[in-house]
Amino acid sequence: MTIMTSKGLPDLESELQKLMKADASLVHENANKDSKVFNTQRDLTAGVVAKTIGLRMLPPHVAQAHLAGDIHVHDLDYSPYSPMTNCCLIDFSYMFEHGFTIGNAEVERPKSIQTAAAQMAQIIANVSSSQYGGTSADRIDELLAPYARMNEEKHRQEATKWIEPAKRSEYAWEKTKKDIYDAMQSLEYEVNTLYTSNGQTPFVTFGFGLGTDRYEREIQRAILQVRMEGLGKEKRTAIFPKLVYGVRDGVNHRPHDPNNDIKKMAVLCATQRMYPDILNYDKLVELTGSYKAPMGCRSFLQGWKNKQGVEVNTGRMNLGVVTLNLPRIAMESKEQFWEILQERLKVVKDALLYRVERVKEARPENAPILYMNGAWGAKLKPEDSVTSLFDRKRATISLGYIGLYEVAAIFFGRDWEEKAEAKAFTLEILAELKRHCDKWSDEQQLHFSVYSTPSESLTDRFCRLDKERFGEVKDITDKGYYTNSFHYDVRKKPTPFEKIDFEKDYPVFCSGGFIHYVEYPNIQQNPKALEAVWDYSYDKIAYLGTNTPIDQCFLCGFKGEFLPTAHGFECPACRNHDPATCDVVKRTCGYLGNPQKRPMVRGRHKEITARQKHMEE
Repeated sequence: MTIMTSKGLPDLESELQKLMKADASLVHENANKDSKVFNTQRDLTAGVVAKTIGLRMLPPHVAQAHLAGDIHVHDLDYSPYSPMTNCCLIDFSYMFEHGFTIGNAEVERPKSIQTAAAQMAQIIANVSSSQYGGTSADRIDELLAPYARMNEEKHRQEATKWIEPAKRSEYAWEKTKKDIYDAMQSLEYEVNTLYTSNGQTPFVTFGFGLGTDRYEREIQRAILQVRMEGLGKEKRTAIFPKLVYGVRDGVNHRPHDPNNDIKKMAVLCATQRMYPDILNYDKLVELTGSYKAPMGCRSFLQGWKNKQGVEVNTGRMNLGVVTLNLPRIAMESKEQFWEILQERLKVVKDALLYRVERVKEARPENAPILYMNGAWGAKLKPEDSVTSLFDRKRATISLGYIGLYEVAAIFFGRDWEEKAEAKAFTLEILAELKRHCDKWSDEQQLHFSVYSTPSESLTDRFCRLDKERFGEVKDITDKGYYTNSFHYDVRKKPTPFEKIDFEKDYPVFCSGGFIHYVEYPNIQQNPKALEAVWDYSYDKIAYLGTNTPIDQCFLCGFKGEFLPTAHGFECPACRNHDPATCDVVKRTCGYLGNPQKRPMVRGRHKEITARQKHMEE
């Protein structure tokens, strides 16, 4: 581990002073962190120290490119100071079957769905404290179904003692349904009351929806019912876990499919709580090679088989992200755009390779839950190398990008979405990124993926730095934000179907991370409208989120969309903006956020304010 001199780099004392003065770029960088509480303050302080040292560890040209805003090395408050990894799909099945250790406790296989759910919460907390990105439970309904079956068997045995024979099956099933509901409710509350060592609620995603037996179906119903009921006496919307519902032809997509009734329940839930997002099975397999939930927000693993030829998704991970500032390249020189892009990509490659090598320096005992206790599908010994879990493209590392809309606007004008040659140009940019990633993947035997960066704070940072350099450029830096990934300009109002048709061509080149959104008015009384969009998307896009107003004021009773103001959002009826007496939920990036409780950076606030509805009430 080499640390370079501090010439030209931020000094620790000045950075700590910025934190002590509550500089918004630091305390609001992550909208899931409440900077008022002690454990988050401690994490932010540690992050400043780690970032300052981490910049000195990076290759000098990489550090300078990051500071200049040519690229963004994500999560410098954790890596490379520590050889931590980003996000993952936890292998709960392996851990349940083989047992595991957390702290001083040796945990055996659960024997009920309540115990399985409780163990899941502890695993999520521990994994989230051992990495810096999101965690996901893939196909949770199918994962937990065997333990619900154990519950029913216990109730059947109990019924033989107390219940007349004709009613024993009904009794056992009714008791099991209650157990399932209670387990899912407890899991929802546990996730939302956890605090990791990173000073935040775990960024966790639950994937579900494809199981068809009655246990799996009942788990699906319980997850949705618990979410619709809300948290606490005021029935607030749960921010976590993010829910991702799988849609598959023959399972739940069409009216005659056996789980279509639960799909309709999922639609209703999305109108009330924004989640679940949906994964369209066939399209996801086409794009990524296999079906699985995203790792956290939007990072997708590609299909992969082990040496025995068995497909493996859970227990795999992402090692980090470096994002390219595309609008800057276009503003530097339209004529030399491709040449400058090539040069920047060399820097990004060096940054990613450095991160890979740093992660490989971890020892299994640095993160026992990941390396030694099965979260990643293996139980390494303290003396083992961690590299075996990354090689042969088992792990991913990601080249991110931002501002595709702004790049095309520089070349073709504000309304370039209507010009075929402009769209072809943007697709060629992503194709070029993918060509480089594919080449790097073959060279390194690690999967380099093109990733549509969520850009929670980066949408602000890149734009702010470029405004300092280039001034107010119309439709580029004057907005105060850069547009996420390949999204249609948020200020415009295509129909949901037009937006889907426009964006569907992009994920082919960025299957390492992507998501589509549609902005709706209040559609709680019109769930069929949302279902129509879901159905239309099935064979066109793989991953679709619902953005709809679900804000609540507990003073006057208003439900709908709060108004954006300089201090956040306020009730349009009584002007209330006190987070203690209102619930404001917005799609921050891939996750939901509560900007009244935990404010976001200014650029993200401006971007959310600019979003236009794609459907009329």
